[in-house]
Amino acid sequence: MVSNDTNPLAWTRDYTPILQSLAAEYSESKPLKGDTIALASHLETKTGVLVETLRAAGARVLVTGSEPFSTKEAVVEALQELDGIETFIEAGMSDEEWEAGQHDLLEEEPDFILDDGCELIAKVHADHPDIAEGIIGGGEQTTAGITRVEAMEEQDVLQFPVYGVNDTPMKHYFDNVHGTGESSLANVMTTTNTMLSGKTVVVAGYGYCGRGIARKARGMGAWTIVTEVDPRKALEAVMDGHRVMAMGEAAPLADYVITSTGNREVVRKEHLDQFQDGVILANAGHFDVEISLEDLKAESNEVTQPKEGITRYHLSDGRRVNVLARGRLVNLTGPHSQGHPAEVMDTTFAMMFAAAHDMLTQDPNLTPGLYAIPDHLDREVASRKLETLDITIDSLTENQREYYEEWEHPDSSF
Repeated sequence: MVSNDTNPLAWTRDYTPILQSLAAEYSESKPLKGDTIALASHLETKTGVLVETLRAAGARVLVTGSEPFSTKEAVVEALQELDGIETFIEAGMSDEEWEAGQHDLLEEEPDFILDDGCELIAKVHADHPDIAEGIIGGGEQTTAGITRVEAMEEQDVLQFPVYGVNDTPMKHYFDNVHGTGESSLANVMTTTNTMLSGKTVVVAGYGYCGRGIARKARGMGAWTIVTEVDPRKALEAVMDGHRVMAMGEAAPLADYVITSTGNREVVRKEHLDQFQDGVILANAGHFDVEISLEDLKAESNEVTQPKEGITRYHLSDGRRVNVLARGRLVNLTGPHSQGHPAEVMDTTFAMMFAAAHDMLTQDPNLTPGLYAIPDHLDREVASRKLETLDITIDSLTENQREYYEEWEHPDSSF
């Protein structure tokens, strides 16, 4: 049989062995048959393979993008050719068209929502409360999305249970650290055709994403500075060998500033006054609010595009500030962006699949709230990953297992 390597998903399938194993395992039993799953994520090749996996398990899949400018036309077209998949997004959509597509998707009354940035979960509660009442559950894969779900739970408006996929070890240790770190820096360098080595890179935020960016930038020869609002994360950055200071102190030193906080106006007017000429700003956080473009526009007398994917703001005093990907996710919305490496999205999307499969087939009656995904699911995905790498690890002996369970340790020599 000749492989169809012209399919836009073909290459990515080769680097997502966990998803391939799940599709193979569940393609006959189809445990999700009869379930309608709504998926909001960046519509590129890795997401396409997740959609294929859900479909292989029997689900009807409704697909939209979590960000309009990260949609790849070839992926949408490939999905549209498959029965059981309905797309509500196209490449090149405006923000208004993208929003309308998400509402159209929700009108299809999904049973489960797999979300990125809490886009669909928030909208179904705000604008389709009658539909929210009938949803069995959801899964959220981003830090920004978890923050929104937490706020909804705290305000007692959450109508169904949500698995916090982002907070599982198989997500944040690999996707957030290695995926965000590598893909963000790769797209900064590809877009600008500049060198990080010997430059000063300021990383705003030292969560899992920020530490990945800072760690990998330093590994490429950059001088790294971290800015933080959390004293514990700031201390962690210090202990990891980065300089830590407030953004106002870091701004004059920066050749690059990469934001990764999940909050707004991390770079704002007071910092613009401090930047050196030619500074490069990029955002690796989910929403396009971390760099205040309004402040940049207000301080500029001209805006140009010296290179594809770069917006240059000419400040009134002659300094130039370069913003990549219009302040949106640099690793997904730039002209050369391809998102995280497939190997790390394989683990993340396997956890998203596990979230849907577990809640729909094992525990469909959870009360509303934000839940940690069961630890055994995380371990199972890790074991699948090791199997694909042909790596074996030790198992506990019976004596070792009993030692963990015995709090008195009677045979101890202490």
